[in-house]
Amino acid sequence: MTELEQKVADFIKGERLLAPGDGVLLAVSGGADSTALLHATAALRADCVLPVEIHCAHINHQLRGDEAQRDEDFVVEQCRKLDTVLITERIDVRGYARAKKLSIETAARELRIDSLLEIAKRQNCTCIATAHHKNDNAETVLHRMIRGTGFRGLCGIWPAKEFAGNIKFIRPLLCVTRGEIIQYLNGRNQKWCTDRTNEDFAYRRNFIRHRLLPALQKNCDGSLIDELFKLTEASRGFYRLICKAADTIWSDVATAEKKTITLDLSNLAAQQPEVKIEIVRRALAHLNCGEQDITEQHYNRILRLSENKTLQLPGEVEVHRQEGAIVFAHSSKKSLEINAAEAVALKVPGRIRFGSYTIDADVFEIEQSRFDAFKKTKTSFVEWFDFDRLKLPLEVRCRRRGDRFWPLGLKAEKKVGKFLTSAKASQQTRRKTMIVADSEKIIWLYPVRISEQTKIISRTKKILQLQIINKK
Repeated sequence: MTELEQKVADFIKGERLLAPGDGVLLAVSGGADSTALLHATAALRADCVLPVEIHCAHINHQLRGDEAQRDEDFVVEQCRKLDTVLITERIDVRGYARAKKLSIETAARELRIDSLLEIAKRQNCTCIATAHHKNDNAETVLHRMIRGTGFRGLCGIWPAKEFAGNIKFIRPLLCVTRGEIIQYLNGRNQKWCTDRTNEDFAYRRNFIRHRLLPALQKNCDGSLIDELFKLTEASRGFYRLICKAADTIWSDVATAEKKTITLDLSNLAAQQPEVKIEIVRRALAHLNCGEQDITEQHYNRILRLSENKTLQLPGEVEVHRQEGAIVFAHSSKKSLEINAAEAVALKVPGRIRFGSYTIDADVFEIEQSRFDAFKKTKTSFVEWFDFDRLKLPLEVRCRRRGDRFWPLGLKAEKKVGKFLTSAKASQQTRRKTMIVADSEKIIWLYPVRISEQTKIISRTKKILQLQIINKK
């Protein structure tokens, strides 16, 4: 048994990820991490360390043409050599992204999870194993800190997470680093596939992986990856204590119905702030209100809500206080309408909310190969701009009377209204248009056209990527 295999076996036992007789579905992409997961799990099963039934799944996203087919063929061959059951599926990420108005990343993640869950059910697997490791955990923590997070975000990637249908996702490699994985594969003379998009800085996680983490590590005496792993372990321990306290008082505090949930303030008031926030989080989760857009400010405003006042939240949930209670319910009206008189400053880089929209801004250096890859995968919800041709700060707002801009491909400015008419924009498109502008000009008439003045040119060195997602 190799050192990595022993670490994985001990981690699985310590975290109780698998039990004898379990059916486990390995998510195998063909990359180094999932290839190591496949071979380590197969070796532990062959040595009777893991008496489980192994199945494999490969999800082809159909985004990288011949490379995607190469990866699929590689996984098929690996599973054949190991005499392991493999199920392959293809998903239409681009079509789903267009239909659901999602980014390619989000669409791929949603479809991949749905496919894996469906395969696991068909194969009678109780667990789905993914190849997340210590480096992924560190990147996740830093990503959340950049975006803004509380102590739950510091828990990082959990060793196990249960989904609907009593199927849980497990991460057996979470105890090892990327370096250990590469060393393990090299020690076995085992090849793997390389996904070129992992080098594309258009994705913030890649910037964190290749630029931010190495830069931070230079100023650390020990391993930053290991220190962040210890932080997440401690945070998870703290969060378990919070959950235990919340479990104890939940029935005394909360009254849950199908469309509403009510929290009794007299019982809630005596709790520690962290427990109060967990109770509120559970109330929001009961109404399927996405937590990603709920910030610390939202939690504080909920807990300080005045009598007979109503607060509108992302996800079309409203909260009001009445007679010593806080009541959560789905909004009976469109609660996230954009106020045409207001403009919102756009953080660069960063994330903001504008009405029902979430807007992400990232800045990175560009190479032609990355630009070519972007053109193949872009949707109408993400655009690139020449950062050096912008005049910061940026703002997002609704259309105003007299707005003019220089549409991409035209020779001069036009009034926005006349441009929409000439572009034969539908009424539905007109209703959802909004403006992204710098201090001098409109740079994007979303979702119709960007500006000629800020387009990518041959001399472009730095990119501003804007991604706009409608949360309705």
